[in-house]
Amino acid sequence: MPQQTDLRGGGAPSGTHVLDNAVWAALSGPHAHLAERLGRAARYRDGLYAFAALADPADPAAWDDLRVLVGPGTAVRIKPVDRVPDGWRVEVSGEGVQLVDTALRAEPAPDAVRLGPAHVPEILGLVARTRPGPFLRRTVEMGTYLGIRHEGRLIAMAGERLRLPGWTEISAVCTDPDHRGRGLATRLVRAVAWGIRERGDSPFLHAAADNTPAIRLYESIGFTLRRRSRIVRVRSEDTRERVRGVGAIADGRVGTTAVGCAL
Repeated sequence: MPQQTDLRGGGAPSGTHVLDNAVWAALSGPHAHLAERLGRAARYRDGLYAFAALADPADPAAWDDLRVLVGPGTAVRIKPVDRVPDGWRVEVSGEGVQLVDTALRAEPAPDAVRLGPAHVPEILGLVARTRPGPFLRRTVEMGTYLGIRHEGRLIAMAGERLRLPGWTEISAVCTDPDHRGRGLATRLVRAVAWGIRERGDSPFLHAAADNTPAIRLYESIGFTLRRRSRIVRVRSEDTRERVRGVGAIADGRVGTTAVGCAL
C-alpha cells in the first residue's frame, strides 16, 4: 500500500510546517555540515547548491545576517520570499511549486547505478543536455544519486538534494532527449523514493511553476501539489557606495537624477 504523507505536522514551530522553509530546515538540520551560517542566515558551501536561507524571511535582522554572511554586492538565490527589504535589489523573480509524496509506488530499479564524485563530468554533461535545474560540481555530495546507462553512456538520472527532518527532496530528474518516452525518469524517481523511505523519510520535490509537463508527470505517479512560492535572486547593495552617495549629496555634487539612483 502506498505510504500516505501527513501535510499538517513536520516538527516545525506551531502554525508552520518544516516544508514551508525547506532550505533553512536543511541547513539548520541534517545538512548543517554542508552549511555556512551566521546567526539567522545560512547558505550551502561553494559548489553544492546556489541557495541561501533565512530563519524567517520576514525578519529584517535575518537579512542583515545574510548581508554579512555573503558580503556586500553579492548575488544569492532565496526561497520562499514574499518581500525583499531595503538594501537588496531583486535581479530575477519567479514562481516555484512544491509537491509531496501522497500515493507514490516506490521500488528499486535493478538497472540503476549509484553515481558519485567520480562521475561528475558525465553528470554535468547530461545536465547540460537536459537542464533539469541547478546542479553544481559538488551537488552529488548532498545525497544519493542514481543513473541509467545505455551502451556505457549516462542517459538518465535522479537523486536527493535537500534533506530536512523527516523529509528528503528528489531532484535533478532528467533524461537524455534521445531516450525519452521510455519511463526512465519515473523508474528513477521511484527508486530514489524507495531509498528515502527505507531510512524513514518522506519524499518531496520542487519544480518551476510553468514546467507543466514535469508537474503533470509527478502528479500522475503519486505526488500532490502542496504550495506555490516566490523564488528570487537578489543582490545586496554595497553600503560603502551608499555612504559615498549620501556624502556627495551633502556636498551638493550630485544632481537630482543621480540622487534617485543612489538612494
